[in-house]
Formats: sequence, structure tokens, C-alpha cells
Amino acid sequence: MGELAVLRELGARPEEADLTVVQFSTAFCGPCRATRARLQQLQTTRPGLRYLHVDAESHLDAVRALDVRRTPTLFYLDRSGGLVGRSSGAPRPDELTALVDAHTGVSS
Repeated sequence: MGELAVLRELGARPEEADLTVVQFSTAFCGPCRATRARLQQLQTTRPGLRYLHVDAESHLDAVRALDVRRTPTLFYLDRSGGLVGRSSGAPRPDELTALVDAHTGVSS
């Protein structure tokens, strides 16, 4: 099963947004919470952004299929479902904002 099919099973609907960010996290991961808060904040001001949080511990089959080795791991999907990026570990807030803006047509 391909990456997109696995992410769709988890609830990703990339055709509904300019950029969909799927974040795999674990319960006790501080950087995961900070990344999630930043993405939720960005989503309020970027209508083209959709965010999906996935609890890695509850979706071990997906974790294995997607080769998620640390949290947070983020997958960035364009409207066609193409994977435009993947990051492992917490991205810096300014890098995350720049990536989101590049794909949602927002200029800072």
C-alpha cells in the first residue's frame, strides 16, 4: 500500500486543501505538542491548510508502513495527494511557517 493510501486510511483528504499536514505524535512528546500548537495556529489564518494529528501509538501499522522512526514526523501533501515533503523531528517555527505559506499562497 502506498503512502497516500495509508494516509487516507487515517483520514487525510488532500483534495480539500492546498496543503495537508499529517503529524504523527506520541503522548509524552513535548516537541510534538509545540508543533501541533503551531500548526493549529497557522490553520486559523491560512484557509488553504488542513492539519491531521495521528497518535502513533494507536496506529502502529501505519507507523511501520510509513517508516515513522521518531516523533513528530510530518507528511506534507498537495491538493493532488502528492507528497511535497516529509520531516522527522520538530521543525523550527519559522521553517514550518515558510513551508505552509509556500504551499497555501500566503505571503508573509
